[in-house]
Amino acid sequence: MQQRSRNGINDFAIKLANVNGTGSASANGLLMQAIFRMGVPVSGKNLFPSNIQGLPTWYEIRVSKDGYGARSLDYDLMVAMNAQTYARDIQEVRRGGYVLYDSSWPLDRALWRDDAQFLPIPLAEMCNSRFRNPRERTLLKNIAYAGALVAFLDIDMAVIETLLDEKFAGKKALRESNRQALHIGYDYAREHFSCPLPFHVQTMDANRDKILIDGNTAAALGCVYAGATVAAWYPITPSTSVMDAFREFCERYRREPETGRHNYLVLQAEDELAAIGMVVGACWAGARAFTATSGPGISLMNELLGLAYYSEIPAVIIDVQRVGPSTGMPTRTQQGDLLECAYASHGDTKHILLFPANPGECFEFAVKAFDLAERFQTPVIILSDLDIGMNDWVVPRLHWDDSYRPDHGRILSKEDLDRLPKFYRYSDEDENHVTPRTLPGVSPKGAYVARGSGHNKLGAYTETPDEYQQVMDRLARKHRSAADAVPLPQIEDTARSRIGIITLGGCDPAVREALDLLADGGITADYLRIRGFPFHKSVEEFLYAHDVCFVIEQNRDAQLRALLVLETCVPKDRLRSVLAYGGFPLSARHVVESVSQHVQELTIAGKMKGRSG
Repeated sequence: MQQRSRNGINDFAIKLANVNGTGSASANGLLMQAIFRMGVPVSGKNLFPSNIQGLPTWYEIRVSKDGYGARSLDYDLMVAMNAQTYARDIQEVRRGGYVLYDSSWPLDRALWRDDAQFLPIPLAEMCNSRFRNPRERTLLKNIAYAGALVAFLDIDMAVIETLLDEKFAGKKALRESNRQALHIGYDYAREHFSCPLPFHVQTMDANRDKILIDGNTAAALGCVYAGATVAAWYPITPSTSVMDAFREFCERYRREPETGRHNYLVLQAEDELAAIGMVVGACWAGARAFTATSGPGISLMNELLGLAYYSEIPAVIIDVQRVGPSTGMPTRTQQGDLLECAYASHGDTKHILLFPANPGECFEFAVKAFDLAERFQTPVIILSDLDIGMNDWVVPRLHWDDSYRPDHGRILSKEDLDRLPKFYRYSDEDENHVTPRTLPGVSPKGAYVARGSGHNKLGAYTETPDEYQQVMDRLARKHRSAADAVPLPQIEDTARSRIGIITLGGCDPAVREALDLLADGGITADYLRIRGFPFHKSVEEFLYAHDVCFVIEQNRDAQLRALLVLETCVPKDRLRSVLAYGGFPLSARHVVESVSQHVQELTIAGKMKGRSG
């Protein structure tokens, strides 16, 4: 299965290889933002190590006039700035592609390829002759190669200079040194090579009403819009920037207009266990509170997640997933927390999960999470990942409905309590099997003990089996009823194929591109993207409607497939796994190759019978 051919105009991929800690991220981000402002669909993947500096780092920019945003894996241009990885980087360039490298030092002739073209530029020499400070030379060398790329890719220089003006507003010396470095690379490329290259950028209007944003920033903004006023956390990669952004938004928007005083609270706890305890306490008191963490933090939060589930206290947790187990690879992406979050805590617990696929949904689902948590009086976990959370994505502009009003669920007022002969916390369930709660200080009549130990429907302590089971059975029914309230799955069932493809989260761009490539090769498939758990009934209907469903996910143990087997009645032999768990974002090529091989094997075995249902 081959990749669709490229014509070179607004359809190419470049990879920039550097050393962590040299400031290359600023130069790379500058290029991506400029292409975006030229109206061209673009995506960027920052593949960086977990140490502070010294190890290899890569940044991939894909330009796609058709809007494909997954990793390409076919690079038209490699910017090779790390001698330690020259051999690997140069080999990754496609046949006929280009290699830009710093010719201040000779390139080993053994690394040259006859089927690639080399673009030597003495970046270090030029920067050393123009700038005096050693650190400045290192940083500005990256801006110099960005200038060369502006020439090679025909990026609008006016757009680049506007971005520099915005970034260094009020810092004239920095603005001028960056502008000088930019023109060093630009002028050299124009003088010594034919510019632009066969593949380059032309202005489009594809980004109208769209923004460039990362998922962590979008999620933090969603929490502000949802009315969150309390956040407790312990720093952990890759979720820390959620709290950084939330604090910055609160400083701007959580300020009382009359007094100028802030009306929010952000607490850095001593660990994740303390953080979730603070969130549960604040939610019990009536605040909208949340925490942000990653897999290791979820592990530490399990005990109090079970308390919140059993005592029926709202809480919102944003899990920005990374590679595990244990410390794993903190700066690599994965979807390895599905089962951990679905059943977090000991004993019989089930939690509501939301699976955003892009920063736009991180914003939307953050608001949804608080409403679900309070409506169903239970923890709600948003499972993002490092790729969504820390990389910039092009998404439709975030829109806010001014008519939105928070859904606080069943909360009894003083007047409600006065009309009751007696208040029982876990009685009087509604159609969703949710019982009313009270807030402290409203009325002495609403006081109760939220027990983490065995309790009956009256809220009293019990070790009687029937009474305990009665409460647990209601909690199970309550969880099942949430299936109609979580975000519905996205289903594209137009192909009427015998094959279904199922995924979730950040796999979506790669799977969508793979569907087009598979169709080009004669394999059509229907598509379902899961966005919430518990599963809506349409998920099981989709499974039964296809002879075989390929479950695409980024973990070793096929956790989404396992969850589908556990939570539906569909025979597990209908589900085939396509797994990628090395830590880098998913590519369409991996999906296409795996699905094609599976389909060929099933066809030979005679197991493709025809669509049912």
